[in-house]
Amino acid sequence: MDRWSEMDFFVHAAELGSLSKAAESLGMSNAAASRHLSALEHRLAARLIDRNTRRMSLTTAGNEFYSRCKSLMSELKEAEASVSASLLEPAGTLTITASISFCMKHIAPLLPEFARRYPKINIQIEGANRYYDLVDSGIDIAIRTREFEPDSQISIRKLTETRRVLAASPKYLDQHGIPMSVQDLTQHKMLIYSHANTPNELNFTRGEEKQSIKVKSTLIANDGQIIRAAALEGLGILVQPNYIIYDDIVAGRLVPILNDWHLPTLQINIAFQNRRYMPARTRLFIEFLVEHFRAQDYERKWAR
Repeated sequence: MDRWSEMDFFVHAAELGSLSKAAESLGMSNAAASRHLSALEHRLAARLIDRNTRRMSLTTAGNEFYSRCKSLMSELKEAEASVSASLLEPAGTLTITASISFCMKHIAPLLPEFARRYPKINIQIEGANRYYDLVDSGIDIAIRTREFEPDSQISIRKLTETRRVLAASPKYLDQHGIPMSVQDLTQHKMLIYSHANTPNELNFTRGEEKQSIKVKSTLIANDGQIIRAAALEGLGILVQPNYIIYDDIVAGRLVPILNDWHLPTLQINIAFQNRRYMPARTRLFIEFLVEHFRAQDYERKWAR
């Protein structure tokens, strides 16, 4: 017999003063009720209820056990109710990490709508241009541009893909000219992101053609927004993913260069801890983010 079922039946019987009424309230037969009580008393090696044909009463051990069981069963029901309530109205703190650029452009602007939908979820943002250990750091969701996670405790879900683009401001191109070939880049001022896999080496493809060049940096920085700001001021040519500079290109603030050549694309993934039961707040934010990216058609925009 399941001990929780035994205890639940015992509490009902003690409160109703009848084995048959307790059985009826729980939807079980009198025979099953009797087996529950016998199994419980046998396991505890104590008589809990004195009963005869007319009435039943709790023994001294039964009274003490009832008091403990009542408290335990109340806590269990409260715990179950709390979980059910959290599913209906999720609550708690959700910790998210991503690059500073991604946080600024693609997470922070979504938070007001997410807060409106789920007002009891608190958001904690860890903007960082490095990869946290999700388990040790207590991170719920990480946005990352790598295709796999070395830790088997971490799962990933693809969010989108984005091209990496060379671009410069009209001001810079007016002063220094437009590079017409990959090799021309070696004569230009380059703005380099230091956390790229090979910051000063660019590997291009165009159909079956491949070219690799080494470039010198006028500026090297560890954050895409610094690179972007410098490019907008005409300091040089940047290499950045479309998710950072797409709006600038559409607005004409930056002009794409050598657009027929392709640098390796980046896959943007959502990383999260493997859990048998994912917290509702984590699942809801993942679905919210995926829904937004799909509605904005970012993969088509950023990958073209």
